[in-house]
Amino acid sequence: MLRNLAGLFYGWRMIAVGSAIRILGGGFHLYGFTVFFLPISQELGLSRASTSLAFSLARAEGAIEGPLAGYLIDRLGPRPIILTAVIMSGVGYMLLSGVNSYLTFLLVYLGVISLSFGAGFMHSPMVLANTWFIRRRGLAMTLVSASISLGGALISPLLATGVHAWGWRWAALLAGLGLLILGVPLASLVRRSPESMGLLPDGDPPYRPRDDIPPGTSHKQHSTEEANFTVAEAMRTSAYWMIILATLVRAAGFSTMMVHFIPIMVWKGLTEQRAALLLGFFASVSLPSHLLLGWLADYVNKPRLMAVSTATATGALLVLIYGQGEWSLWLFAGLFTLVESVFPVSWATVGDFFGRKYFATIRGTMSFFYMWGAVAGPVVAGTIYDRTQSYGPMLPGMAVLFLVAALLYALLVRPSAR
Repeated sequence: MLRNLAGLFYGWRMIAVGSAIRILGGGFHLYGFTVFFLPISQELGLSRASTSLAFSLARAEGAIEGPLAGYLIDRLGPRPIILTAVIMSGVGYMLLSGVNSYLTFLLVYLGVISLSFGAGFMHSPMVLANTWFIRRRGLAMTLVSASISLGGALISPLLATGVHAWGWRWAALLAGLGLLILGVPLASLVRRSPESMGLLPDGDPPYRPRDDIPPGTSHKQHSTEEANFTVAEAMRTSAYWMIILATLVRAAGFSTMMVHFIPIMVWKGLTEQRAALLLGFFASVSLPSHLLLGWLADYVNKPRLMAVSTATATGALLVLIYGQGEWSLWLFAGLFTLVESVFPVSWATVGDFFGRKYFATIRGTMSFFYMWGAVAGPVVAGTIYDRTQSYGPMLPGMAVLFLVAALLYALLVRPSAR
C-alpha cells in the first residue's frame, strides 16, 4: 500500500502533474491560438469573423462532447483521456503547419487539435483536484487552474517569437513536437484517486477503532461530509442552473477577450510584438491572482468571492474603453485576471455542492450548456469588427454581461443534501 512519501500527501503530486498538463494546454492552445490569429488570417485571407468561427466551433465541439467526456472520465479515469488529448493535439499542430485553405484549417483545428482538448487538458486535471481533495479543494483546484496562465506566460511569448522569427508554420510544427515530447510522459504519471492507492482525500489517516470509545459511538473518517449528488439530482436544484447561467455569461466575455486579445491591443495602437508581451504580462499576473482567490476560497463564502471578482471585470473594461495611453492597457490586463481566477473557485463550488463521485459527469453536462456563451462571443466580436472596423461597439455590452454574472453568483445558495 502506498503511503504519503516524505511527509507529503501524494495528492499534491497529482496536483503538480495536473498543473503541468494545464501549462501545456494553456501555453500551446488556449493562449497560443491568439498568437496564430493574425498570421493565419492574413496568409489565408480570412476575415476576423471567419477566424473567430474556428475557435467558436471548437468550443461548440467541447460543449457537445462534454457530457460524454465527463462520463468517460468517471468510468475510465483521467489518464487515458489526457494521453489521447496530448497525442491528438501534438499531431494536430504538426498538421496545422501544412494547411493552405480555410477548409483544411477547419478540418485540422476542429477534427484533430480541439477534438479532445477539453476532455484531456481542461476537465481531467480538475477532476484530479476534486478527487484527491475535499477540505483543501479550493486551493487544489486553483493551483491546477492557475497553471494555465503560467503556460501562457512561459510558452505564448516563445510562440510569438517563433512566429516572428520563422513564420507561423514552423512555430506550429515545433508546438506539436513540444506537446508530444512533454505531454506523453506527464500523462503516464496520473493516478486515478487516493482510494486506488490505499489513501484518503486530503491525506487523512485511515480510521482505526479505539478501545476507549463506547460501542455505538459514531466515527468520522473525514471532517467534511460529502453530498455526492447524481446528475439527475443536481439538475433538479436551482444552484445547478444558476451556476450554468453565470458561467455562460462569464465565459462569453472571457473567451471573446482571449481570442481577440492581440487584435484588440493592435486596434488600441500596440504592435503585434508589444501586444504579445502584454498577453504574457496578463498570464503572469493571473498566477498570483489565482493563488490569492484560491487561498481565500477555502476560508470565505465562495459565491460572494466570485461575485466580487466578476464585478471587477466591469471596472477593467471601463479602463480599456475610456483609458488613454498604454498604461491603461496594462492596468486593464492586471484587473481582468480576476475573471480567469474565478474559474477554479467556480468548480470548487460545484465540488462542494455536489460531491466527488459524479463530479466529472456533472461538470460535463454543465459545459454542454455554458460553453455556448464561449461559442457565440468571439464570433459576435469578429462580426462587429468586420462591419465597423472597431471593437468599440461591443466592449460596453461585455461590461454589462460581467455585472449580470456577478449578480447571479451573489444570489447562489448551497442546495440541501439528500
